[in-house]
Amino acid sequence: MHRLAALLLLAAAPQDGPAAAADWRTWRGPTGNGVAAESEAPATTWSETSNVVWSAPVPGRGHSSPAVVGGRIVLTTADEAAQVQSVLAFDRATGKPLWKTDVHRGGFPAKIHVKNTHASPTPASDGERVYVSFFNAEAVHVTALDLEGKRAWQTTVGPLRPKQYQHGYAPSPMLYKGLVVVAVDSDEPGFLAALDAKTGRMKWRVPRPAKTSYSTPVVARLAGRDQLLVSGCEIVASYDPATGRPLWSTPGTTQATCGTIVWDKDLVFASGGYPKSETVAVRADGSGRVVWRNAQKCYEQSMLAWEGHLYAVTDAGTAFCWSAADGTERWTARVSGKPSASPVLAGGNIYVSDERGTTNVFRADPKEFKEVARNKLGDESMATPVFCGNRIYARVAKGSGGSRQESLYCIGKP
Repeated sequence: MHRLAALLLLAAAPQDGPAAAADWRTWRGPTGNGVAAESEAPATTWSETSNVVWSAPVPGRGHSSPAVVGGRIVLTTADEAAQVQSVLAFDRATGKPLWKTDVHRGGFPAKIHVKNTHASPTPASDGERVYVSFFNAEAVHVTALDLEGKRAWQTTVGPLRPKQYQHGYAPSPMLYKGLVVVAVDSDEPGFLAALDAKTGRMKWRVPRPAKTSYSTPVVARLAGRDQLLVSGCEIVASYDPATGRPLWSTPGTTQATCGTIVWDKDLVFASGGYPKSETVAVRADGSGRVVWRNAQKCYEQSMLAWEGHLYAVTDAGTAFCWSAADGTERWTARVSGKPSASPVLAGGNIYVSDERGTTNVFRADPKEFKEVARNKLGDESMATPVFCGNRIYARVAKGSGGSRQESLYCIGKP
C-alpha cells in the first residue's frame, strides 16, 4: 500500500479523536472505508489448528463485528430464549471474558428476518466509552457504557414499527466530533438522529423517506466538506453531520440496502438490494450526477474502494473489480460462496468471508484476480472480521439449533 494513499484515507474519515492505528473502534474501521492501517500484515492462511492465537466462546447469538479498544474487544449478543440483549468484553491478549452488561430484558420484536439477529449493530467507541444500539420494545435505543461495562446513559432515539417488512434492525452507530449518529429507515417513516456522546441528549434529528432500509451511514470529507452519507430508500443522500441538514440526494440503488457507502476522490459508491439490483457511482459535489451504474447487487455486504478501483463480491458470490472513474470492468471471478460480511483490505489483500465460514483472500490488484487463500473456520460467518495489530478478530459459529455455538477467534502469525 502507498503511505500517502493510506494517510489520505485516514484524513477523509472524520472521527472523534485521533484514529488509533492499533484499534478498530467502529464499523468499517479507522478509515470508515474497510481499510486497515498501512502497517498491517495479518496472516493469510489459518484453520482451527493453525495460526489461531486464542479462541473464546460467545454466549447467545449476534452478527455484530467486534470493536477493538485498547486491551479490550467488545461485541454485542442476544439470548433469544430469555430475551436479553447484552454487551460483552474480552481481554485482547488472551480472550479471557472481562465483563458482561445486560442492556435490555424482554421487548424483542415478534418477527425478524431469519438471517438477522437481535444484536446485529456493531459497537462504536471513542476510546473512553462504548456506544451500542438495540431494537427493543418497538423503538431504537442507544446505550453508553464505560470501558468497565458500567452504564453512563441510555436514550430512546425513536420508534421503529415497520409494517411492510418486519425484518429487524441492522445499522451500527457511528461517531462524529462528539456525536453518536444513528439511522432508522422505516415505513413509519424513518429518521437520522445525533446524540451528544457525553450526555445522550438529542442534538439533531431529520426525517428520511418512509421506506424500510438497513444501511449504516458514514462520514467522509468530500468536495471540501464533511458529508454524512447513506444509501437506501431509493436514494443516495448526503447530510451535514454537524447539523443533519440535507446537502444533496439523487435517485439510486433501490428501496432496501444494507451496505455502507464507500468513496474514491469525489465519487461515492452504493449498491442494493431489494426489490431490484443496482450499483451506482455518484459525484459528491452536490450536483447529484450519476457517473455510472450497473445491474450488480451487493445487498447485505458493503463494497471496497481502493486506489482508483471499486472491488465487490456480489450476492451471487462473484468478485468484481471496476474502474472507479467510469465503471469499466477490470475482471470478474467466482469465490467460495455468498457473503453477508463485508470485505476488508489489509496488507495489500482483500479478505471477504462467505456465510458458511470460508474466508476468501485475494490481491487488491486491478490487473487480474489473484487468489491468495481460502480459509475455513466454523460453519457460519455472518459478522465482518476486524484487523488490527497484525491480528484478525473473527466471530463465527458452529452447529445449528440448540447445538449452535458462537466463538470469537484471534488469528495471527506465530
